[in-house]
Amino acid sequence: MNAPAPDAPAPTLRQARDAAAVELSAAGVPDPEVDADLLLGHVLDLSRGALAARMVMGDRLSASDASVFASLVARRAAREPLQHLTGRAPFRALDLLVGPGVLVPRPETETVAQLAVDALRAAAEPEPVAVDLGTGTGAIALALATEVPHARVHAVELSPEALEWARRNLDEVGAANVELVAGDLADALPELDGTVAVVVSNPPYVPAAMVPVDAEVHRFDPAVALYGGEDGLDVIRVLSRRAFALCRPGGVLVVEHAEHQSAAIAALLAADGWRAISHHRDLTLRDRATTAVR
Repeated sequence: MNAPAPDAPAPTLRQARDAAAVELSAAGVPDPEVDADLLLGHVLDLSRGALAARMVMGDRLSASDASVFASLVARRAAREPLQHLTGRAPFRALDLLVGPGVLVPRPETETVAQLAVDALRAAAEPEPVAVDLGTGTGAIALALATEVPHARVHAVELSPEALEWARRNLDEVGAANVELVAGDLADALPELDGTVAVVVSNPPYVPAAMVPVDAEVHRFDPAVALYGGEDGLDVIRVLSRRAFALCRPGGVLVVEHAEHQSAAIAALLAADGWRAISHHRDLTLRDRATTAVR
């Protein structure tokens, strides 16, 4: 989408939006109309509903806004993630800061968070402890902390880049019941061994040879947050053992994974001593998470 020439009449919002949708569609962006709406709304600081109302009214785009919008559309057409362009990603009731160096939270992970929230709410302690291993943006940890406010949540992250995004989100949300910890999940929080009600993780689980098709993922998401070794389970093997040590008797593990990994994960969890192993589907009816009890 090209910005209008200085002497050209200003385009209406609808004209600008429709032209952007055509450009994004030609570039193979999956939801071009939605992305065009969200980018234009970002430029104008409008919700999609407010933007729709302004389009009906025939409002026009200023030259400066048109230039900014054209630049963002070009970047999205190059398959830069929408969330990197707006700087935001929705996750459950949260609106998280995101950008280069951290995995963009996925809608599928909201199902994983719900399993952890349910387990934490069911814990008998007046102040149950939860641990999010590999917190990334802090999405799951902050969901737990805000939706189960009587809990204490510890969020562990190894990547310095991701840790900074988590810190920014923690500061913005202001959840006083979250502690952010820099470290490796392999030996995280030994002082909590035997006391944790819920351990949850969205670990790297993509097999090394299975490079994701979407350009937004394989070009922009950090490899350390995606790939889990030859079979994708290297980190989950370590996670299982560490979570088993952290959990108190009756404590629950919730782990996200790919749909084809359920059987292998059940086997390795059982070998580590976990019981009541169950698989859970996401909204697309694909196996997305496994839970187990200490």
